[in-house]
Amino acid sequence: MTLADEDVRRAQGWCTLAALHNRIEDRLERALQASHELSVREYSVLLTLSGQQEHHLRMNQLADAVVLSQSATTRLVNRLEDRGLLRRYLCPTDRRGIYTEVTEAGFALLEAARPVNDAELERALAEAEQNPEFAPLVRALSGRS
Repeated sequence: MTLADEDVRRAQGWCTLAALHNRIEDRLERALQASHELSVREYSVLLTLSGQQEHHLRMNQLADAVVLSQSATTRLVNRLEDRGLLRRYLCPTDRRGIYTEVTEAGFALLEAARPVNDAELERALAEAEQNPEFAPLVRALSGRS
């Protein structure tokens, strides 16, 4: 196999991975919106913060964790804060740092939305596994190479 062939294979693999991601994200988005008026990004922020030891992160850490720009993260956190799902506060040791943490209402919504997300993810992966192009990726995700 030539270097050009490897490049083409890598590019095709990336396109397949992106297509699988987009299909699954679209299904999750529709399910979460319909059941809890929650976007996939909002769910990801709540899930990421809830998984932290103290359930908070600095805004820049949160942006990195959910792969968003600083400005997009700020807009997303503003929406969640307006809904009472998150709160921000200044870091007590570094007044330049702003932490974001999940509120009780945020934890409650996350727990209510988690079964919807998990069930839809399971259905989407099972469906994708029936597609020969996606099957190896689905098996890799589930640890079944």
